[in-house]
Amino acid sequence: MTTMIQCISPVDGSLYAERPALTPEAADAAVARARAAQTAWAARPLDERRALVLKGIEMLGGMKDRVVEELAWQMGRPTRFGGEFGGVNERATYMAGIAEQALAPLVSEDSPGFLRQIERAPVGVVFVIAPWNYPYLTAFNTIVPALIAGNSVILKHASQTLLVGELMAEALHAGGVPQDVFQNIVLDHAGTERLIAKRSFGFVNFTGSVAGGQAIERAAAGTFTPTGLELGGKDPGYVMEDADIDWAVDVLMDGAMYNAGQCCCGIERIYVHRRHFDDFVEKAVKWTNGLKLGNPFDADTTLGPMANVRFAKTVRDQTAEAIAAGAKPLIERQNFPADDGGAYLMPQVLVNVDHSMRVMTEESFGPVVGIMPVSDDEEALRLMNDSPYGLTASLWTKDPERALALGRRIDTGTVFLNRADYVDPSICWTGTKDTGRGGAMSVLGYHAVTRPRSYHLRKAKP
Repeated sequence: MTTMIQCISPVDGSLYAERPALTPEAADAAVARARAAQTAWAARPLDERRALVLKGIEMLGGMKDRVVEELAWQMGRPTRFGGEFGGVNERATYMAGIAEQALAPLVSEDSPGFLRQIERAPVGVVFVIAPWNYPYLTAFNTIVPALIAGNSVILKHASQTLLVGELMAEALHAGGVPQDVFQNIVLDHAGTERLIAKRSFGFVNFTGSVAGGQAIERAAAGTFTPTGLELGGKDPGYVMEDADIDWAVDVLMDGAMYNAGQCCCGIERIYVHRRHFDDFVEKAVKWTNGLKLGNPFDADTTLGPMANVRFAKTVRDQTAEAIAAGAKPLIERQNFPADDGGAYLMPQVLVNVDHSMRVMTEESFGPVVGIMPVSDDEEALRLMNDSPYGLTASLWTKDPERALALGRRIDTGTVFLNRADYVDPSICWTGTKDTGRGGAMSVLGYHAVTRPRSYHLRKAKP
């Protein structure tokens, strides 16, 4: 019996798209085609591979209207925000620009007698398992360097953004990347794990839940397949006594609420120096009440539905539990009449929270944020590190040296100063603890999709 993979639209609860999952035989055939095509692709000059990948990105830009409409239907992002083209172009251009440097051999000797060097060799077939929250950005983080480095790529996208992989394949193929070098496939969980367990790939990149990452690791156990796993976060912001409060409110609240809070590095908890706590909270509430929850196709909507009813339920449950335990909600239901108890979820700001509440310790991935007062850096540090996750931390102060010293004590992947919720392609995107392993972007992003190969060549008889 054929398994159908479905996308239920959060806009109206309708079945927006469905595709049949590949049979085991068809999945194996896709891997075989990718493996066969990779050798010829890797043999092409670097400049040629780079140009074809960038042309594919350019072709995707020409599909903007289609991309924006389909994203709204699939995962609820308001059309006023467009697609993910700015980030995709920025990251692809940067990664293409550093390719020659990142892939250059490390030469320890090139003399009349010897050549000794380390090259970066493609790993073969790269498997990208992409998430729905930023379905283009997150996938291209690995796809771009993998293809430029000479790998073939197989993409399996999340069911919630089922059509994204098809558009990516269409664009890359139109740009000149061969069809077997980049393939989009549809699989169920069992089919995905089966391919990994068969050692089908030279590298597996997964972005998603901790449970999903654990399933990937179990499937890869004993195969020695390297994996890159980004598994979420509970990212803190810390506002110090010398911070610009208005600036901090604007950036941190946007980091908490943008994309309905469905950002890997979104702000999920905020600690504010007691001197500014009341002022910060008052301004945060005013900022949040300025949002408009509604249909993502309406021009004035700034907060669309969450991608799935079950995701909204998690946020509602965490919020209700916190309120029952003494937290105080500051956003009134009457200000957000579009909240329907389903995917359309009003934003919430909570005070009187503590770390006994799930909303302050477990990933929410929705438009809710708890705000706590702190007395000093040490208290803030203890609370920021009191988390199973470690993706980013956002510090707010006029003193960069203070932030740098404190940042070195935070168990996290990226430390921000006076900004939040941004992926800079020039530095490694990485995390610690349950956030996962490995890294994307920067020169290290190329290292993830290549392996070292050493050459010790004696050129002449002594």
